[in-house]
Amino acid sequence: MTALVIVGHGTRSAAGVDQFAALVDRVRDRAGGDVEGGFIELSRPPLTDAVTALVSRGHRSLVALPLVLTAAGHGKGDIPAAMAREQERHAGLTYRYGRPLGPHPLLHAVLEQRIDAALDGADRAGTWVALIGRGATDPDANAEVAKVARLLWEGRGYAGVEPGFISLAEPSVPAVLDRLVRLGARRIVVAPYFLFAGVLPDRIVAQSQAFAADRPDLDVRVADLIGDCDALADLVLERHAEALRGDIRMNCDTCAYRVLMPGFADKVGRPQTPHDHPDDPVDGHGHHHHHHDHAGQHGHAGHDHTGRHDHGDHAGQHGPDGQHGIGGHGHDGRHRHGHTTGRDVTTVR
Repeated sequence: MTALVIVGHGTRSAAGVDQFAALVDRVRDRAGGDVEGGFIELSRPPLTDAVTALVSRGHRSLVALPLVLTAAGHGKGDIPAAMAREQERHAGLTYRYGRPLGPHPLLHAVLEQRIDAALDGADRAGTWVALIGRGATDPDANAEVAKVARLLWEGRGYAGVEPGFISLAEPSVPAVLDRLVRLGARRIVVAPYFLFAGVLPDRIVAQSQAFAADRPDLDVRVADLIGDCDALADLVLERHAEALRGDIRMNCDTCAYRVLMPGFADKVGRPQTPHDHPDDPVDGHGHHHHHHDHAGQHGHAGHDHTGRHDHGDHAGQHGPDGQHGIGGHGHDGRHRHGHTTGRDVTTVR
């Protein structure tokens, strides 16, 4: 198989790091191929160690998979920028970029299992679910959480499923719980839409418990995270396979980095820079702020970085359609998009 590098954001939680490592091991065992994992910040091993390990074993073509649930800033900008820096360190390295994990039926099934475990036999029909995502300044990513909430509700018999966020977006955890109480809820399961342990999932638990403490007649339970499991490993391998097939279907129609949206005009074409990890080597490039533009460059699968663009050349300016020049890429400013068919594979050179 084409070597796979699984890219995580990073966490200050030792448990979260261990869960990430366990998933990488699980994927490696199931794939029967060369798999490494690394983080873009906060945690070891850094991404550069993972890529270097694969290159040292003779790999010059990789699949880079962002281990994120939604296509927010990390998946659209930070991880592709970090991978671009790895290409500068390793001459001739190419990679295909996978899409984020969610929404996906495998994830929804795991969430359902986690909710059922929290219910411990209690009736679904009398249970409201608060699905809590990380939250982002990208409205498209927040909308993905709302979509998952709807898909989780369909056909599963819960009284209702409402989305909320622990950071950067509304409604907050207390606001969602208050809304559910006003709707008549007497039993609520708070379901964190998170892969692994970390500061923000801990905050979800704390805020849920604080809300329930003042309401003795309200039953509030917090479900477990998605966590390291077979279903998640299978989904990672599915994303790996579709990246190799070129069968990647990303939706750029509501991406704030490409489309002018009310209240987010400042995001159109905003340059992205990779996270600097404290353990990153000083390699003499002096390139710790590798700029990425978002006119087809932010990790959206379906882009062919071969110097062609069906929408015309960029001239260094950008307007509401999100077109603008390339800064610091060595490209000639032209790209080809394949969002409608999903057939243009992201092979980044």
